[in-house]
Amino acid sequence: MKPTPLLICASLPAILFTLPAQPCPAQAQQAQEDLDTRVRRFLDEHRRSWRDMNVPMSDGQVLYDLVVENGYTQALEIGTSTGHSAIWIAWALSKTAGKLITIEIDQRRYRQAVENFEAAGLSEYIDARLADAHELVPALPGPFDFVFVDADKNWYTQYFRDVLPKLEVGGCFTAHNVSNRASGRRGRGAGGTGQFVDVLTNTPNLETEFVMSGGGLSVSYKRALQ
Repeated sequence: MKPTPLLICASLPAILFTLPAQPCPAQAQQAQEDLDTRVRRFLDEHRRSWRDMNVPMSDGQVLYDLVVENGYTQALEIGTSTGHSAIWIAWALSKTAGKLITIEIDQRRYRQAVENFEAAGLSEYIDARLADAHELVPALPGPFDFVFVDADKNWYTQYFRDVLPKLEVGGCFTAHNVSNRASGRRGRGAGGTGQFVDVLTNTPNLETEFVMSGGGLSVSYKRALQ
């Protein structure tokens, strides 16, 4: 019987790897609870001070619920104003480990929105961009799984056409100040959204419903690739 060969390992210098500290579940839960408290306080304090065509609180709640209930993580907002809707969306994204790109063309509103995001404690969940959405939206690579539009109404159809190929199956495209009563109507009487509603309802891979909340919302789910 042959003796078992002796294996001699060369001595190598010890290499220490420092792993980034990960919060334990209890710490993560406490951090989320602290953020929730901060956001609620901010929203309560500013409940009656939103101007500049921001969404009402009831619509903000609808947006929040859509993101949380569907687990969306890659969000786009077209039309930040001073940030009310973005705060609701980003608050929801803080629970899904997501992030929001939001676009505003007006410098004053953009700066106020950035201040509001910081005050609400949500800056890390928001990529706020000062830009012309007509130019930036087509250039964004995506993909997105949640989109909210609250900008120039006569451009809603073009925003939709620019974003739809980048919207994931199961994703949601929402638009503010939209009602199914606008279908088949054009111009000022339909608030500039008549053509947009017709496009939504005639897109075969889209399932659309209308939420009659504070300002009216269209909620469209992409059910398949076109």
